[in-house]
Amino acid sequence: MDQRFAGRTVLVTGATGIGASTAERVVSEGGSVFVVSLDQKPIDRLRRSSDRIDGMTADLTDELAAEEAFARCQERFGRLDGVLAVAGGSGRRFGDGPVDQIPLSGWEATLAMNTTPMFLTVREAVRHMPEGGSIVVVTSVLGLHPQRMFVTHAYAAAKSSAIGFVRAVASRYAPAGIRVNAVAPGLTATPMAQRAANDPGTVAYAEKKQPLAGGMLPPESIAAAAAFLLSDDARHVTGQVLAVDGGSSVVEV
Repeated sequence: MDQRFAGRTVLVTGATGIGASTAERVVSEGGSVFVVSLDQKPIDRLRRSSDRIDGMTADLTDELAAEEAFARCQERFGRLDGVLAVAGGSGRRFGDGPVDQIPLSGWEATLAMNTTPMFLTVREAVRHMPEGGSIVVVTSVLGLHPQRMFVTHAYAAAKSSAIGFVRAVASRYAPAGIRVNAVAPGLTATPMAQRAANDPGTVAYAEKKQPLAGGMLPPESIAAAAAFLLSDDARHVTGQVLAVDGGSSVVEV
């Protein structure tokens, strides 16, 4: 495999699913990874897989915790070349759903869970990349194309806002050599999607809606796209949204 990340360090927010797959991909291509997660167990699992993976637990809705995570990464590896911002999640437990049924508290909690970690991660990334680098934000195909099976309007708003944020930041920092892009996955087999994976109706829908995957996407497919955008293969790409959705954005069901 190409050693596109040899001598480089990537910080990843998230230690399962897409985050874990991307961390493993970067290490397999010669890089070092600092993982930030709410849970220590997946960090420990990744650490056992390579001595070039380290990390810490942190709540990335907390400003001081985000600042500490980037400082620790710098201390551990001495540099920062790329960042993958994955942290976020479903707001269903807060009441996210159709807009006429979402309580204000559910709206605010869903947006905070998805947009605040993104903001703090990107802010700290820019601050720690004086010589340039690559930032990749994981959004969602739901931020681009509505789907009748997934009626979570606060989540869709958060993921749509991520796209506008990525493009605005990309425009500002391109002269500084900092590239900012997004990956928009379709329905992916991650811990966050466990509810969908256990629902026969959703599984059948995914088989038709995402024909290139024949169902839910493997997180490795999203990791491959993220690795491309983080690497020098995409050195002339910024402000873009790469949908990795198995065909869902062009297939009607």
